[in-house]
Amino acid sequence: MGRVNFASKMVLVGIYLMAICGGAIFLFCGGGYGQEKLGVVVSIAPLSEWVREVGGDKVEVTVLLPPGASPHTYEPKPAQLIKVERARIFVKNGAGLEFWADKIVKINKDILVVDISKEVELIEISSEAKGKLHLLKDPHLWLSLKNAKKGVRQICEALSKVDPENAEYYKRNADGYIEKLDALDREIREKLETIKNKKFIALHPAWSYFCRDYDLEQVPIEEAGKEPGPKHLMRVIEIAKKNNIKVVFVEPQFNPKSAQVIAREIGGQVKTVDPLAGNYLENMRTIADELARCLK
Repeated sequence: MGRVNFASKMVLVGIYLMAICGGAIFLFCGGGYGQEKLGVVVSIAPLSEWVREVGGDKVEVTVLLPPGASPHTYEPKPAQLIKVERARIFVKNGAGLEFWADKIVKINKDILVVDISKEVELIEISSEAKGKLHLLKDPHLWLSLKNAKKGVRQICEALSKVDPENAEYYKRNADGYIEKLDALDREIREKLETIKNKKFIALHPAWSYFCRDYDLEQVPIEEAGKEPGPKHLMRVIEIAKKNNIKVVFVEPQFNPKSAQVIAREIGGQVKTVDPLAGNYLENMRTIADELARCLK
């Protein structure tokens, strides 16, 4: 009987040691972050598609901004910062969009930061703070397929720097995705170039780079980054009536109340488009389709 108990104990000890060794091997091989995959943190969802398309099965992507949140007011949660500690690359939009970005670098001083805005010709906008107007850089630069191509190349360079053994793999993927961006750019241009009415109304002025690419003009409801006053609302309503505009575009991250007021006054409707959707190519096509339908 004693021999049986001894044998049973030895079996249990063996299982215990195997579990410890197995856990050690798992951690050593990078199982803590997707089993040898490169941890990449991105600030907003559109950038996640860029990284996944270039990195393929070699990357694990974490998006910091959750659906429905505004990057202008959001701050990362403690659970997300754990991912940041173990990531190799941080891809941010830049141009002042992520006011909290410095926290990422403080948490992980070895992280490679990719700032998409560094390669982009930025547009200046006015914003009001403490009763004074200030000129700032428009941060909505990802809403341009031309800018996206520049961002994809930056991401490819960063991945190749961190993982040089797979540099050719990343370049091949980047080239393939850029071809898709070029094809969509041509498709959107064909849809919008014949439209005579180039103006549209948007609650939040997120579309400056899109407008620059396709010769459009957005009429923002927001006034210098703030809720509009009665005088500004009347001006937008007059522009809408003069140009026969019947659709007001809003984003799910913002209160649509003022847009609904304008839509009632012009006998129009409110349409929701999401500039922060993660399915970047599909979403850009959807946005162009909505604009093409509403501007005819």
